[in-house]
Amino acid sequence: MASKNPAGPRESAEKAGMTTGKSQRISCDQPASKEEKKVQPERQPKKTVDRMLACRFELKYIISEIKAAAIETYIRPFLEPDRYSKLQRGGQYPIVSLYLDSPDLRLCRETMTGVKTRFKLRIRSYTDEPDYPRFLEIKRRLNRVILKSRARVADRDVPTLLAGRSLPPQGYTTDEAALSQFQLYVAGIHAGPVILIRYMRQAFENTSENRVRVTFDRELCYKVTDEPQVRLGGAGWHPSDVTMGYSILEIKFTGTYPAWLTRLVEDLDLEVTPISKYATSIEQACRLGFCGPAMRSPWNG
Repeated sequence: MASKNPAGPRESAEKAGMTTGKSQRISCDQPASKEEKKVQPERQPKKTVDRMLACRFELKYIISEIKAAAIETYIRPFLEPDRYSKLQRGGQYPIVSLYLDSPDLRLCRETMTGVKTRFKLRIRSYTDEPDYPRFLEIKRRLNRVILKSRARVADRDVPTLLAGRSLPPQGYTTDEAALSQFQLYVAGIHAGPVILIRYMRQAFENTSENRVRVTFDRELCYKVTDEPQVRLGGAGWHPSDVTMGYSILEIKFTGTYPAWLTRLVEDLDLEVTPISKYATSIEQACRLGFCGPAMRSPWNG
């Protein structure tokens, strides 16, 4: 849900823990709440390249396509298209996520009311090909820090895992700790499928240790569903009001907020607009009367 009074560029940077006009170190070592400590897996060894940006800060903006073109020109000396954008004509690739929530839409309500420590549950894919993996993800917010974990699974195993059952040995490897944590979170709030959300993404990133990632998300649409299937295609999709003529710009960073990003935000007069694709889609779906199937979902017990 978009904020009615978005912060200015300098104010928004300061709220994200940054000092404008120079590079600054940030830390993802934030204390977890008691609830988080109960389900938090053991810390894994640090990897050389964190492509997922599992621990990060992020800023979001709703921008016109004219401004998006200017930003793309601005960032190209510093960032390059990510490996998926490089493979696509036009540099955009599809993303679809099946969001889960409790019967009373607790996760959506926490997002809309600005709860500082919250999480989202989703299953993500980039294609409808049955042999391509699906990704069970938990996206947690601890005050200003975003933590993301994901477990890779086969498409055929999604219904079984959502039902809380374990799998026999499979022909693929996954992050067992992340998978167990996902199932624990699902069981904890009796979560089930609520809505599919898809969009086209254009992404730029660097390859250094101090990760910076800039994405443009367009053509946002949603589909209310209670089925444990993650699909890009099919009927029943509705366009979101948010991206009609606009893009959602996301700036994500892990170690250092570069000075050039500060200049970008100030030179183009960008204003942070807190927005959740999930909460915004649910809000629009309910307003238009499409929420019934999810509320009656057998997955929500």
